[in-house]
Amino acid sequence: MGDDARPILVVGSVALDAVHTPTESASEVLGGAASYFCLSASMFAPVRLVAVVGEDFPAAHRRLLESRPVDLTGLQVRPGKTFRWTARYSGVRLEDRETLDTQLNVFKDFHPVLPDAYRDSKVVFLANIQPELQLEVLEQVPEAEFIACDTMKLWLDTARPGLERLFKRVDCVMVNDEEAVQFSGKRFLPSAARVILSYGPRVVIIKRGENGSLLFTRDRVFLAPAHPLETVRDPTGAGDAFAGALLGAVARAGHGGDDVLRRGMLYGSVLGSLAVEDFSVRRIIDAHMGDIEARLSNLVDMISLDGTRAK
Repeated sequence: MGDDARPILVVGSVALDAVHTPTESASEVLGGAASYFCLSASMFAPVRLVAVVGEDFPAAHRRLLESRPVDLTGLQVRPGKTFRWTARYSGVRLEDRETLDTQLNVFKDFHPVLPDAYRDSKVVFLANIQPELQLEVLEQVPEAEFIACDTMKLWLDTARPGLERLFKRVDCVMVNDEEAVQFSGKRFLPSAARVILSYGPRVVIIKRGENGSLLFTRDRVFLAPAHPLETVRDPTGAGDAFAGALLGAVARAGHGGDDVLRRGMLYGSVLGSLAVEDFSVRRIIDAHMGDIEARLSNLVDMISLDGTRAK
């Protein structure tokens, strides 16, 4: 992590997950978009976390976050239980997900109130919470220079007006391919991205799982391949780990130029690949920058035109 990297503000969910696959399960493990984001982004830059947990949030999970350059001043602890999510994955590559149970608990009434020390944040990530809450955050970061947001199908179904207002106020919108098609009404991703860009963001990133990700600006397209995997144990959190690495690259560079975003997408592919190799955040926290740079070199080799290996 660079000593002069800017801190990243992230607002999102911290949860306790239970995940089942055809061969194994894990319960009461650390989950939530903000958790994956923090542990990925903190490999590159310090992170400021705004989220809420209940009094039952395990001390071991808090210690894990504290062991990284993650500022927990904005982590609210409320009376009650922590947000819980249970899911089952199936299919040959665990590509099918069924949500079995969602208990919002203290997250139900969450409203992000930023500590005063966070309000000068320049790099901001709005994880996939309700669009109205994401907009509340924007009112509290008047000095932000690069704002990225994520969303999910639920908000496309239930809160589209809020999403439209949000997209007008951010620099970068992240969606998966199905969400891009649903929001835009277009069948093909370049057309879908153009519709989203028309709302005002400078960048649209469309995540495509094992098929990599696409970065669209008004005049350029960049394809970042996914890192080839020999095994997938738990697909949860891959997109949030991707976002953490992308915003980490922006914070470390000090700007969100196209070259930084392209490299950040490759780092995102690396962290996303690490996330799925074990349950919860286990594989991410076991990784070192040497592991990350080695995988980055593999990706660069994959897209090299002259066959020259990355150093």
